Formats: sequence, structure tokens, C-alpha cells
Amino acid sequence: MSEKVIYYAVTLNARDRANPDGLARRRWLSEGGIEDEMLRQDLTWKRDTVIAEWKRGEATEELHQISEDEAHVLMERFKQRWEGAS
Repeated sequence: MSEKVIYYAVTLNARDRANPDGLARRRWLSEGGIEDEMLRQDLTWKRDTVIAEWKRGEATEELHQISEDEAHVLMERFKQRWEGAS
């Protein structure tokens, strides 16, 4: 079985979907299991609980499912933003 991935744009303000504050993904691993991750400022993926919290209604952030192509555009935007900040 191949790995399945769903991406989410993360916003702190539900009205500002055009400018997400983060990017999360949920991966269904080929060997079984699910792993939720957030993109970090060093452009690596690290385990995170925001998707599970959001699904339970416990997150302060809003998540919006996006396509893989949209996720790649967002990753590039974050890369430019975060490299410019350092």
C-alpha cells in the first residue's frame, strides 16, 4: 500500500484563509498507522497534535484541507518568508 497524505493550511484567524500561518499534514503510513506533522521554520516536518486537536474541536487554530499542489506553493511561500526573517 502506498502512503496517502492530506495537507491542511493552518490559520490563527478563520477569516484570513488567504494567508495561512502554518502547514500541517496527515500521513497514512505504508506500514500502517497515521502520523500528523507540522512544517517547521527549518523546513522539516515534525510530529504535531494540531490535526487531532482540531478534529476533536479542541484547537485554537482553524484548518482547511488543501491540495498537494497548494501545499507546495505554501511551502515555497514559507521558505521565502522564513529565510528572509533569518
